Amino acid sequence: MHASSLLPQQCNALRRAKGGRTVGVRRGPVAVRAIQAAPSTAPAVGEGPIIIDGQVAHSASKESLELLKSMDGYIEENVVPLLKPVEKCWQATDLLPLPHEEQFIDEIKELRERSEALPIDYLVVLVGDTITEEALPTYMTMLNALDGVRDETGAQQSCWGRWTRAWTAEENRHGDALNKYLYLSGRVDMRAMEITIQNLIGSGMDPKTENNPYMGFIYTSFQERATRVSHGNCANHAKKLGDETLSKMCGLIASDEARHETAYKKIVDELFRLDPSGAMCAFESMMRKQIVMPAHLMNDCAHEDLNGGRNLFADYSSVAERVGVYTANDYADIMENLIARWHVTNLTGLSEEAMAAQEYVCKMPPRIRKLADRASSRKNRGKIQEAKFSWLFNESVKLYGTK
Repeated sequence: MHASSLLPQQCNALRRAKGGRTVGVRRGPVAVRAIQAAPSTAPAVGEGPIIIDGQVAHSASKESLELLKSMDGYIEENVVPLLKPVEKCWQATDLLPLPHEEQFIDEIKELRERSEALPIDYLVVLVGDTITEEALPTYMTMLNALDGVRDETGAQQSCWGRWTRAWTAEENRHGDALNKYLYLSGRVDMRAMEITIQNLIGSGMDPKTENNPYMGFIYTSFQERATRVSHGNCANHAKKLGDETLSKMCGLIASDEARHETAYKKIVDELFRLDPSGAMCAFESMMRKQIVMPAHLMNDCAHEDLNGGRNLFADYSSVAERVGVYTANDYADIMENLIARWHVTNLTGLSEEAMAAQEYVCKMPPRIRKLADRASSRKNRGKIQEAKFSWLFNESVKLYGTK
C-alpha cells in the first residue's frame, strides 16, 4: 500500500478555498465525548464517537456495525477469492540474482550497469516508494483499528481476519523486492533509507478514518488505486530507461495493487448497496479531510538540517509530481474513478445529509484540477528549487521551477 495522495501544496490551496477551515464529517445531533487515550476508556463498540488525542474516533454506529456483520457471506464469496494462493505468487527471488548460482556476481554487475541509467530524480521516487511499502506493519495496524472488522486474536478465522493477514502477506513482497533491488544497485545510501523506514514505522500514520470501517475501506480503495498508478508509472519509466528487470518488478507490484484495489472497491460496492446514505456521507468525509499518503510522517533525521527546515515528504512528493509518477491530476482521476464505480452521480433515495454529500463529492474533481493547474503554473514560473536527499548521499535534486 503506497501512493501519494493530494500533494501538500494542493492540500493547502484547497483549505484556503474553503475559507481556511478543515471540514470534518457531519454528525448531526450526535454528542462527541472527550476522553483520555487509554485502553480502559475505550467505548463499547458502536457506542458513538469520542475524542482521542484531539481526533474523532469510533464514529461508526451500532447499526452500521451490524450491517458489516451481515456482509460476512459476501466477503467470503467476492473478496477473499481475490487473494492468490501463496504457491502461485511471485517472489523477489524470481526477479533478482540468486546467491547460490554461479552467475550471481555477473548478474549483479549487469544489474548495477543497468541501474546507472536511472536518473537521480527517478531514484528519489523509487526510494520513497520503497520506504512506503516497507512501513507495512503500520497499514496492518490501521486495518485492525477498524471497528467491526478487526482481527480480535491475531489469528482469528473470520473472513475479515483472514483477508487482513493474507493481504498483508501479499503486500510484504513489494517492499522486500524493491529493497533488495536498491541494495544490489549500489545507487542509494541504504543506511539513510533504513533510518527513514524505522522512523516511519515508529511514527505510524494518521488517515483520519475514525476507526470507522466505512471510511477505512474508502481510504484503502483510494490508496490501492493510487499505488497502482504510482508503481505502474515507475514501471513505464524503468522500461524507457532500459531496465527491464525493474520495470517487470514495478509492473508486478502494480498488478497486485490493482487486485487489492478491486477487493476494497467490492467492499464499498456492498456498503453503497446496503446503506447508500451512510456510505455517501463517509465518502464525503474522507474527501473533505483529503486522502493522506501513508508515508506523510517520513523522517530521515537529516533532511531538515540539510535543507533549511524543509519537509522530506513534501520534497519527495514534489519530485514525484515533476517526474510524472504521481500528480495532483492523478488524485482527481482517482476521485472520478470512484465516483463512477459507486454510481455516486446517479444515487437516489438518499437522506438530506447524504444528498449534500453527493453534491460536494461530485464537484471535487474539477476543483482539484483547477487548483493543481494554478499551483503548477505558479511553481514553474518561479526560481528553480532543489533539495538534498540523504538517500542519494546528499545529492541535490530539482523539485520545481524553471528560472
